[in-house]
Amino acid sequence: MKLTEKEYGVLAKKRSPNSRLYKTVPVAFAVGGAICVIGQFLTELYKSTGLDVSAAGTLTSVTLVFMSAVLTGFGLYDKLAKHAGAGTLVPITGFANAVVSPALEFKTEGYVLGVGAKIFIIAGPVIVYGLAASAFYGLLLFIFGQA
Repeated sequence: MKLTEKEYGVLAKKRSPNSRLYKTVPVAFAVGGAICVIGQFLTELYKSTGLDVSAAGTLTSVTLVFMSAVLTGFGLYDKLAKHAGAGTLVPITGFANAVVSPALEFKTEGYVLGVGAKIFIIAGPVIVYGLAASAFYGLLLFIFGQA
């Protein structure tokens, strides 16, 4: 069956579910905010033990990545993401989930060709373009004397 672009557009619109932004946006906002509140709580907790701001922030990041990876491993992060949508894409927890998910999915193919080859299938482009952008901006700052 060969469809024209217009026919395909009509068919896709007919079959696509309607977006319920009135429901999904507040839930994503609340869940993303809750993750950030947990992060702020951890930072304050670590600072109260005598760590400086930088060390507390680093330990908070490590803790959030670990918690996200564990929740992904138990299948709980995906259940949360199903209901919270973009709220779970708070950068550090969403990134940890993007690394752990393919590792779990492809572990049956072995550690080298499965986990090793597929672990960065989702997060890899983020790393590559993030590094490229940071190098580019760093070069611009160096050239224009802002660094």
